[in-house]
Amino acid sequence: MHALHDGTDATGPRVGLIVSKAVGNAVERHRVSRRLRHAARTAVLPHLDATDLVVIRARAGSSDAVSSRLEQQLQRALERLESRRRTSP
Repeated sequence: MHALHDGTDATGPRVGLIVSKAVGNAVERHRVSRRLRHAARTAVLPHLDATDLVVIRARAGSSDAVSSRLEQQLQRALERLESRRRTSP
């Protein structure tokens, strides 16, 4: 997960997905995209500012993971991002 704070665009937090062919065929990639989009709505969006931009990259094992596991991983990645924000100048 990568994040950027864009102070000029306050249209609401935006989330982008990267699901490469390493994840699987088109059907599997689309399924992973839907599951990640849902997990991002519940686990990530409530914690973002209106000017945040976030990119979520699905890894090769994402198609085998259950939705609750994907949501846990997104929450953990968000916690790491927030801790980096606090420690950076």
